[in-house]
Amino acid sequence: MTDLLHVLPDFPTRLYTHLIPSLEKNSVTTSDLLTLDPLDIAKRAQLPLLDVRRLANHVLTTLQLQLGLEISDDSRRQYGETLETVKGASLRKTGVEIANQWSTISTLDEALDGALGGGVPTGYITEFTGESGAGKTQFLLSLLLSTQLPPPHGLSRPTVYISTEHPLPTLRLTQILHLNPILSSSSQDQEPSLANIFTLQTPDLESQDHILTYQLPVLLSRHNPGLVVIDSIAANFRAERSDAGVNNGAAMGARSAQLVKLGAQLRNMARTYDCAI
Repeated sequence: MTDLLHVLPDFPTRLYTHLIPSLEKNSVTTSDLLTLDPLDIAKRAQLPLLDVRRLANHVLTTLQLQLGLEISDDSRRQYGETLETVKGASLRKTGVEIANQWSTISTLDEALDGALGGGVPTGYITEFTGESGAGKTQFLLSLLLSTQLPPPHGLSRPTVYISTEHPLPTLRLTQILHLNPILSSSSQDQEPSLANIFTLQTPDLESQDHILTYQLPVLLSRHNPGLVVIDSIAANFRAERSDAGVNNGAAMGARSAQLVKLGAQLRNMARTYDCAI
C-alpha cells in the first residue's frame, strides 16, 4: 500500500490507518486491491473481510471519479465528503479528440507518426519493448534528437537520457544526426545537438531510486526537457534479483509493488512537467 498515495494522491488514508500497516507488511498493492478477491487479501493480511472490502470499494470509487466515470448514488452516500476533494477528469472523448489535444514528438517516420496519432505524446509514459537487438535503443536515440527540432517534428526543448546499462552512445547519435534527412536538413540555428542531451547513469537500484526521486524532478524544473529516456527501466530490478539469487513469490510481489510505485511516480512527473517519458 506504499503506492496508494502515488496512484491516488487525494485518497483519505486516515480512515484506514488500522488496515494499511498490515497491508504494507504483506506487500499488498493498490493493484491487488483492485484485481484480487477481498477474501484472499483479508486472509493474506489477517484482516477483517468487511474492512478490506470497504477499502477496496473506496479505492475503486475514488479512481472512477478521478477518471471522470459515473459512480453510483450508493457510493456517493457511503463515502460522502471524502469524494469532494477528488479532482475529476473526463474519458468521454474520441481518440482523435484526445490526440488533437496533446503535443507529440515525431518518430521521423511519417507512417509510424500516423499510427501513433502524431508521434510520442508528452504528459504520458510510453514503453517500448522488444527482443534484444530489435532496435529499441536506436529508436530512442532518434527521439532524443527529434525532440529538439521545432514543431511540427519536435518541441524545441532539450532531452534527458538515463542509462542503467551503457553510457550514452555518442557515435551512434552523431551518425543519426548526419544521416537522417530531416535532422541533417535543419538550419544551423535549429539543428539538434548532443550538448542538449543531459545524461545520468544509474548502475544499481539504489542510485536509480535516488536519481528518479530527487535529481530528475530538479532537472525537469530547471531545464524543461521535453523527453526523458530511461534505457532500460527494468534492468536494475533484474540485476538485483539475479545477484540476490531470489526467485520466490514474495520477492516477485515486492518487485511488482516497486514497479507500480515507480510507474505512478514517473506518470506524475510527465504530467507535471508536460514531458514524454
